[in-house]
Amino acid sequence: MAEDRWLIVGLGNPGPEYARNRHNVGFLVADELAERALARFKRDRSRAQLATGRLAGTPVILAKPMSYMNASGRPVAALRSFYKLPGDRIVVIHDELDIPFADVRLKFGGGDNGHNGLRSVTSALGSRDYYRIRLGIGRPPGRMDPADFVLRDFASAERDAVPELVGRAADAAEALIERGLAVAQNEFH
Repeated sequence: MAEDRWLIVGLGNPGPEYARNRHNVGFLVADELAERALARFKRDRSRAQLATGRLAGTPVILAKPMSYMNASGRPVAALRSFYKLPGDRIVVIHDELDIPFADVRLKFGGGDNGHNGLRSVTSALGSRDYYRIRLGIGRPPGRMDPADFVLRDFASAERDAVPELVGRAADAAEALIERGLAVAQNEFH
């Protein structure tokens, strides 16, 4: 049973001031997955909030690192070590500037594309070999600094689409663990 278990990590920043930021869309998906698994998040000594349950009939550990985005790697590595999980049983859900708003993309491995949360996870795991569910937040307008853009709430014109984006990303996570990457990519790309 343990070899079937998955670790699904939503990246974000803790605290109410960040709750609806673009950078926190990973946390929103983790919350949706916890609802689907009928699980509740609880603080863990790994510096993450954890929820355990089943998605698509498979045991999952859902995690939201509480160490801020740029230091997400340590809690993820601690959980991987504790649960003795290989990279092909880890899914990281995060925002992505270079994907159009509301698009969902899945992949295994690859670079961090300038995303400090992914850079931290890759460094702490010592490997790029884990799944990613990338949620498009679009590019900043004009010459706005991308760091400022990701820490802003979704624009009013985008807010109505956020629940659908979160739901599609949660569907993608379930498809990935149930039917594999190729099938999930065909369904969601």
